[in-house]
Amino acid sequence: MAFKYCLLLGLFLVAAASMAMAAQAQMGLGGGLLALMRIQGTVFCSANVTDVPINNATASPVFPNAVVQLQCGAGNTVVAGATTDGFGLFSIVLDPLQNVLSTLLTGCTLVVKTPLSTCNANLPAAGRLLSSLQFVGNTLVGPFNVSNVVPAGFQFLPNLN
Repeated sequence: MAFKYCLLLGLFLVAAASMAMAAQAQMGLGGGLLALMRIQGTVFCSANVTDVPINNATASPVFPNAVVQLQCGAGNTVVAGATTDGFGLFSIVLDPLQNVLSTLLTGCTLVVKTPLSTCNANLPAAGRLLSSLQFVGNTLVGPFNVSNVVPAGFQFLPNLN
């Protein structure tokens, strides 16, 4: 009787361990780390790409309260969005179970939906700022392995609305 009990307990532990490892593999939790993707950057109030800061010298003011959308695919589906703070900074956090980094980098763009005339009345009301994405590395934040992505550089497209 004791032998059957030990055998049954052993089989149960093996099954539980197998299910835990399968769940961990499906969730991408290698090494017990959770994964995230973070897109962050600064939006400047300028239609001229050359006005963005170089070597920490700010030529253009930042663009506060601008709506930034992550659009993906042929239909430009809005996947996520954020609003810039008073310093023009935005941050979008994505779940890598729903978004693949390679697809994000090749099939998605950041679009600033707020017209430039909102931050400066002398700038055009039509058109939008658009940027492709660039992977800059991974960082560990507590238990999270964060894939860091930044805008490759916003460009003004006068015909984009």
